[in-house]
Amino acid sequence: MNLIEYPDRDLLMLGLADRLTSELADGLRRHDSVSFSVPGGTTPGPVFDVLSEQKLEWDRVSVVLNDERWVPEDSPRSNTALVKKRLLVSNASAAKLIPLYAPAERPEDRLEELAEGLAPHLPLSVLLLGMGLDMHTASLFPGADNLAAALDDDAPPLMAMRADAADEPRITLTAPVLQGAMSIHILITGAEKRAALDRAGHLPVLEAPVRCVLGDATVHWAE
Repeated sequence: MNLIEYPDRDLLMLGLADRLTSELADGLRRHDSVSFSVPGGTTPGPVFDVLSEQKLEWDRVSVVLNDERWVPEDSPRSNTALVKKRLLVSNASAAKLIPLYAPAERPEDRLEELAEGLAPHLPLSVLLLGMGLDMHTASLFPGADNLAAALDDDAPPLMAMRADAADEPRITLTAPVLQGAMSIHILITGAEKRAALDRAGHLPVLEAPVRCVLGDATVHWAE
């Protein structure tokens, strides 16, 4: 793990956006297209705001969420809606969004179809993750029903996940997809998450799922 500490959150967001832009541009110089996986939630919003204005060939970038709540896009809980509002605007509006939700009662009902849509964009070129205080990343929650299977080396790219800490069913990228990314970044802020990160390094992966990617990740942190 490589840990980068920033003097404040503004510099973190700007520095991280610059790093991601550089890596995406480098990938586009070497390949016809690149894939960029991002977290939901509000924390990465300022990074998205900066990224969306960058002069990249966004029409050659495919964006996929790390995970998605199984809710329609018009729900305030939808990560898809948030990414469309904060990242896929301005210059970045030309990027292609790879869906992790399709109308159905359960994620299992559309899982195969969504996995087929994701497959051409693997391995991920650039991966940005978050981490919860419980040390989950994507929707790999401690105690989740399918966690052990999702952490397995032979896990399929996408799995449905249910956990007490999640208010609704989720669909998530699995550990092999996360670990297979060409570049891995984790964004965290605050003293509590820094302490959780320190704990994660000493716990089994089932108790601290973020550990599945820590060895190859660059963690970006500010108070």
